[in-house]
Amino acid sequence: MNDVNRDLRLDGRTVWVTGAGKGLGRAMAVALSQAGAALAVTARTTGDLEQLASDLSGHGGKVLVAPCSVSDSTAVRSTVERIVDWAGRLDAVINCAGVSPHFTRSEKVTDDAWRQVMDVNLAGTFYCCREAGKVMLEQGGGSIVNVSSVHARTGFERIAAYAASKGGVEALTKSLAVEWADRGVRVNTLAPGYFRTDLSSGLLDSRWGERIVDGTPLGRVGEADELGGAAVFLASDASRFVTGTTVTVDGGWTAR
Repeated sequence: MNDVNRDLRLDGRTVWVTGAGKGLGRAMAVALSQAGAALAVTARTTGDLEQLASDLSGHGGKVLVAPCSVSDSTAVRSTVERIVDWAGRLDAVINCAGVSPHFTRSEKVTDDAWRQVMDVNLAGTFYCCREAGKVMLEQGGGSIVNVSSVHARTGFERIAAYAASKGGVEALTKSLAVEWADRGVRVNTLAPGYFRTDLSSGLLDSRWGERIVDGTPLGRVGEADELGGAAVFLASDASRFVTGTTVTVDGGWTAR
């Protein structure tokens, strides 16, 4: 009989979280640290990461601050090398870095705006999977969790680039899961619905917020710390027979 509590622990594991400075990435990093993981945390700037490291270190967590833009493949490669130098291994990755800077009618989306979203959300996720995957394949195992969105599969206005990028993330996840399964590397997607973060607050506080809540059977948006359990599950041995799937945490949200 498996010990579920033991399987959910990450003691002795090294986990890399991108987009860890704020919002959902930060909340998942906290949950992973509480489960015993040594963390490498990445974002484009250092201030938020250093505050996170200070908070976690104060509770005994082991943290490496590794600023990096995931859209820069050379920087991603160097970051993975730095993590392995620091910890000796890399057991799990949470690819949470993402942007959604435009809430614009599709006919008004510029080429530059489209590329910005694709470079971070889709290309950046692939770069991180590729470089982390090299380490995990050599180790003989690991878990990659790509953060997608309910909008990968459910249409909504004014987010064409974001939705397309997240749909690409889910297709990428399925492909890598099949390709790497026989070498012990699992690849899954975690798809949040609407959570209150710095990224979403402007939308939720606008006229669209009521519509979003009305489409959520639980009658509210999520709080960031409510995503941590799903991240721990997918990173840990509790999900060792799960690959190529999408875990949706959205309060039952549907577009209305």
